[in-house]
Amino acid sequence: MRLRPALAADFGFIRSVAGRAEYAPFITDEDEAGLAVYLTSPAARLLIWEDDHGPRGFALYAVPQDGAGVVELRRLALDHAGRGEGQTFLRAMIGYAFHDLAAQRLWLDASGENLRAQAAYVRAGFVLEGRLRGHWYRPALGRVVDLLIYGMLRAEWQAG
Repeated sequence: MRLRPALAADFGFIRSVAGRAEYAPFITDEDEAGLAVYLTSPAARLLIWEDDHGPRGFALYAVPQDGAGVVELRRLALDHAGRGEGQTFLRAMIGYAFHDLAAQRLWLDASGENLRAQAAYVRAGFVLEGRLRGHWYRPALGRVVDLLIYGMLRAEWQAG
């Protein structure tokens, strides 16, 4: 498996994954124009995780340019969840943030209803840092859900 920068040719794959009904309560599906912004923005990295058969997942990072080293793993999804690749995928995304983006802190969020993601994040070494109650409106659900914030520091990653 390898990571590479996304290309405009990957938008169909990204949208096919993000647009799935089972992901709708948890992930935002952006149109091609929205995705195109990430390809040229210095404050974003859109990556494809692939093998010899093609794309298997994608991730979007927010990389503020303020020098603080705080990186957000804003969006991530596998093409086929439940095949036992989640931790390998997540560890590749974590490694990219700390190694390639020189993150000092990596954070992400999860829906309070996404129990699979919550368990995966803790298993990968993230620490639950807080819960924003009734914070995130999810159109697919027609209601507001809690948003959980997870974080990992460089020292924790290095010790892991």
